[in-house]
Amino acid sequence: MNTSPDPSATASSSPRPLSGWRAKFVLLTLVWGMSFVLIRIGAEVLTPVQLSLGRMLMGALPLVAVLSLRGGRLPTSPRLWGHLFVAALLLNTIPFTLFGFAAQLIPSALMGIVNASTPLFGVVFSMLLLSDERPDRERLSGLVIGFLGVLTVFGAWNSLTTVGVDDRDGMLGMLLVVGATACYGIGTPYLRRFVAGTSHGALELSALQLLLGSLPLLLLVPWAGGVPTDLTWQAALAVATLGALGTGFAYVLQYGIVRGAGATVATTVTYAVPVVAVTAGVVLLGETLTWNQPLGALVIILGAALCQGVVRLRRPRGSAGRPPAATTPKSASSTEPVDARPRS
Repeated sequence: MNTSPDPSATASSSPRPLSGWRAKFVLLTLVWGMSFVLIRIGAEVLTPVQLSLGRMLMGALPLVAVLSLRGGRLPTSPRLWGHLFVAALLLNTIPFTLFGFAAQLIPSALMGIVNASTPLFGVVFSMLLLSDERPDRERLSGLVIGFLGVLTVFGAWNSLTTVGVDDRDGMLGMLLVVGATACYGIGTPYLRRFVAGTSHGALELSALQLLLGSLPLLLLVPWAGGVPTDLTWQAALAVATLGALGTGFAYVLQYGIVRGAGATVATTVTYAVPVVAVTAGVVLLGETLTWNQPLGALVIILGAALCQGVVRLRRPRGSAGRPPAATTPKSASSTEPVDARPRS
């Protein structure tokens, strides 16, 4: 769920102190993991467009307020606005709306599990769109393993011709989440290529990104529910928390982790988020899962860890003593959250 420009682009390459980042790591994991429960609660009374618009505005307002208090200003370059608008569509507007539709069809815990595939799409599109991202054995193996995990979550061995209406709805819900994670996978390298190298700080870029991403939703909402008239306090609180914490404050936490422990450590939040999402869904909402879904989540996480270089394959015995082959450094920007969001 990463909704902000890639913070690794501004992180220092000098040694970083580790004090303080662990608390941010735990808090960010909880915020993003709980986001799926909040989406589910909000989707009970809001349309997907209303939900998406609410969380984006509630995420943008705190960032704009902090920016104003610091005396900062939003970027004014029309070219940068155009790139940020595209990034907002890919990292916020479209995936947030897809999650709103998915929340009407599948449990929050299952959304969190499928969302774990975000790093896989990040690696795929980074290799396609960025010249400095090259495939290697670990990445290709990780992609194969990770997408096998996705098929396990989907229960691909079941024939679609034998499932009932509820199962078809569940399949559609999971496909919607896959679509959202694919958007994250495209949006992250796009952000790195066209936005991350600018002189503007991440706070200014994130605030403007959320504001620009809200514009299409403002145009659509009159035909997608309008102003909600039956909004409950639970749904209002869920959307406010989802926006202010999961879409706004999460950027501050992620940036703090990158500065304190490095971009590689920051990306490992992705592996802990599904655990929180599943626990919250089961404990707070009484959701249930089939055996293949947690198993698939573990396979996805293993594949993502291989893609990101957190886990490496053993070298063949015959290669002992040989000098290592030159490899292209793996950037943390090739993975998620991002909102993204969870990366949600």
